[in-house]
Amino acid sequence: MSANQQFGQGLGGQSVSNTTLNIVAIAIFSIVMASLLGPLIQLSPAVPAIAAAAMLCLFTADIFAWGGRMGNLIVDGFAQFSAEHRDRIVHHEAGHFLVAHVLGISVTGYTLNAWDSFRQGQPGRGGVRFDDQPLQAALQTNQLPVQFLDRYCTVWMAGAAAERLIYGDVQGGADDQDNFRILWAQLRRPTNEGDIKLRWSALRARTLLETHRPAYDALVAAMGQGASVEDCRQILDAAIDETEAIAA
Repeated sequence: MSANQQFGQGLGGQSVSNTTLNIVAIAIFSIVMASLLGPLIQLSPAVPAIAAAAMLCLFTADIFAWGGRMGNLIVDGFAQFSAEHRDRIVHHEAGHFLVAHVLGISVTGYTLNAWDSFRQGQPGRGGVRFDDQPLQAALQTNQLPVQFLDRYCTVWMAGAAAERLIYGDVQGGADDQDNFRILWAQLRRPTNEGDIKLRWSALRARTLLETHRPAYDALVAAMGQGASVEDCRQILDAAIDETEAIAA
């Protein structure tokens, strides 16, 4: 983990290396087909061979030197043509943002696609970034209060909870679960307890989203328009205050 933990690395749940390897597999299949069909269209056998060598070199460099960012850019670039995909990402990331804000975890930034993440020097295909210095400090002292752990676990599960609330299913969130399992392994706690914690955190995240649904809807609209983190905070505070005033 770094000083700015990132939640919600995009939808699909594949690691950057797997994404690139899948692209390599597709490229190799296409080149093999070109080699087989080459004689029919008078294509020189050297062309597929050169293309294969160039692609393998390029994607190998992507995995080992660039952390799979080029693969993410390609995959996400095609995915961004889907309005439903873009909409789902905003709802997923807004879930992380709102729950973190409500639980007092500072949001430091967010991106909604691989290109914006690349420009900001961030890995993955998008996500909400949080200040995790308090978490790091607690881990270094080997003293992690249960309430403190619960807050972070709830935020990790909030993206998937938001998807399930809005769409009835979940396509993203695998990376969020991986972050939790890495932390759980550091704590040396039983795996079955971790599974229970994940389910409990998902339920708590959904409850918070339902409780603050007007604020969540307002945040989705703001993030979809590229609002700054500070503007998003103000929108959330105003919507939450209004909801509490009506309830009172």
